[in-house]
Amino acid sequence: MSTKVLPLLPMQTIDERLRRDATLETVSRPYGITWKHATASLSSNDPIEDAHSHQIIERDDAFSATSPGDFLFFNVFDGHRGPETSRLLSRVLINAVALELSQLVGSTAALNTKSFTQTLFGTYTSSQSYPTPENISLTIEKSFAKLDSLLMDAPLSILQNHLKGRSLKDMSIPDLSNDPQGMSAMLAAVSGSCALMTLIDTAQRDLYVALAGDCRAVAGVWEPTEDGKGVWKVDVLTEDQTGRNPSEVQRIKSEHPPEESKDVIRNGRILGGLEPSRAFGDARYKWSAQTQELLNQVYMVGNGTPLRKAPTTLKTPPYVTAKPVVTHRKLDFENPASMRFLVIATDGLWDELSSEEVVSLVGGYLADLKGTIRKDDLPTLVPTSTANAGLDGKPHIQKKKDGLWAFVDENVSSHLIRNALGGGDEMALRKKMSIPAPYARRYRDDMTITVIWWEPKEDRPNGTSPSPAEPLKSKL
Repeated sequence: MSTKVLPLLPMQTIDERLRRDATLETVSRPYGITWKHATASLSSNDPIEDAHSHQIIERDDAFSATSPGDFLFFNVFDGHRGPETSRLLSRVLINAVALELSQLVGSTAALNTKSFTQTLFGTYTSSQSYPTPENISLTIEKSFAKLDSLLMDAPLSILQNHLKGRSLKDMSIPDLSNDPQGMSAMLAAVSGSCALMTLIDTAQRDLYVALAGDCRAVAGVWEPTEDGKGVWKVDVLTEDQTGRNPSEVQRIKSEHPPEESKDVIRNGRILGGLEPSRAFGDARYKWSAQTQELLNQVYMVGNGTPLRKAPTTLKTPPYVTAKPVVTHRKLDFENPASMRFLVIATDGLWDELSSEEVVSLVGGYLADLKGTIRKDDLPTLVPTSTANAGLDGKPHIQKKKDGLWAFVDENVSSHLIRNALGGGDEMALRKKMSIPAPYARRYRDDMTITVIWWEPKEDRPNGTSPSPAEPLKSKL
């Protein structure tokens, strides 16, 4: 044991770090909705293992008059054992889902904005029906699983291609540790990432939330009251998928022989090691021990980063799946009593704040609260009620109930990170944020947060104010 003395960072540096990786975009659409989304990240690892992505696919002008709408994608990814899987997902998951959705309605055209939006929005006649929410949910599940299968097969496929043309007598194991394509594929398979995707179909007024892992999505539903003040109802749209979730424990045990029942979940973790029960990558829990050792020799040993041996309890893999649980909600943009914002975040936020606290903090931000506010006073200023509490699959940690919240950030996602780590208690905030990597991970996790909210026409909940609109930029 040793003692390490760390200097406290000044508040100016803390503020700069909280705002450095923060963005805000505002988009006004012709169907009367202004969309806003803010994202912020804070690392504990170096490099950060979280990632995120978003995309707004605009409806073609030729079809907007009869059925205006967009497809909006917002994703967060919580990587572990490195950033490779989460970074890959941030580049490819939206296109993978969009491709499967286009095929759902019979499109075989090249994937681009025009063909995709024509297929999804513009090719229906009175004799055709739009895909049901059930079919869209199943297609999202399929696209997650298909992408993960490709990811897990890639290192083996590259090895097989390398072995083509070899003499049958040559039984040596090749060294592909310097092959860029092979190493990229291997690292994306052996690291892992939880994934949370939000898809909003504005034409059909449908919200889909797909989760593989222990990220979380929470909605704030505005409910006007007779006194004119209103209440924010908390709707938790996901259940943390960990070895502490009883339904996940039951699912995993049912997928393996009874004699493995005592080993598949240990101390709330898969085979005693991995906390999330669903994730992309994580080859340690999906490949056989023989495959792990072979690919370890091919890719990892030569560059001095050999894999750990497979768990001794690994007998009938896979134990982890990337198949998500998809939640569906209908949206109502005109009704004052309706969902008004979403918070999607990696588990670093939910380790520190409850779903109810997050809705209160966002509600207070939208009400333009300023300065520091006693935690005891916020429920009076921003009343909340719980419509759906979800299921907390994280270890229970007793948190201080007294203290101060801080309403000082222009970016709502930075606002949540600040309050997760100390809020108005500047000394607590400075202590948490002054710890550098790799020590920081012992005290806090990477955090990535996206808040999405919308304003129908001039109806803005609880004192929110309009912001200047920016032009829509579709990236598909």
